[in-house]
Amino acid sequence: MTNPDEAVERQVRAALDATGEPFEIIPCDPDLADTAAFCAAYGYSLDASANTIVAIGKSDPPVFVACLALATTRLDVNGAVRRRLEVRKASFAPAADTIAITGMQIGGVTPFALPATLPIWVDAEITRREQIIVGGGSRSLKVLCPPRTLLALPNVTVVEGLATPTPTRTSDT
Repeated sequence: MTNPDEAVERQVRAALDATGEPFEIIPCDPDLADTAAFCAAYGYSLDASANTIVAIGKSDPPVFVACLALATTRLDVNGAVRRRLEVRKASFAPAADTIAITGMQIGGVTPFALPATLPIWVDAEITRREQIIVGGGSRSLKVLCPPRTLLALPNVTVVEGLATPTPTRTSDT
């Protein structure tokens, strides 16, 4: 029996190769695939890590978009995403929809090897980083690359203000 993650990982590597841009595959423990845990365990900065989030515009039929936002920000789904999709309501896609659309596990979703019909919006802050780390298609891999590797993908649009900074927590002392 074939491991479905292996097929996705092959597709991701092929999509990366097709960009003609540099990248590095970083293996990781699947139990540490969630961004905060991965960064803490492997020494990467949250400010140089991006999450790929599928959003849904609630229209008939619903419309989907893959959005990339830094781990230190929050996708502006009720503002920027809703306006760009030109819908009255938008939200984060349910996990089942994300898995069905991308073929990838939550915690491993990447912009590489997404369906050609799915638009990819990249928050402009990501393009201001020297390197960025994103999911690798499964919970066992991450991809480290310069932003130009992301921008070499088809269907990519850089969006200013797609995400907003996450408020910093203050401690009670």
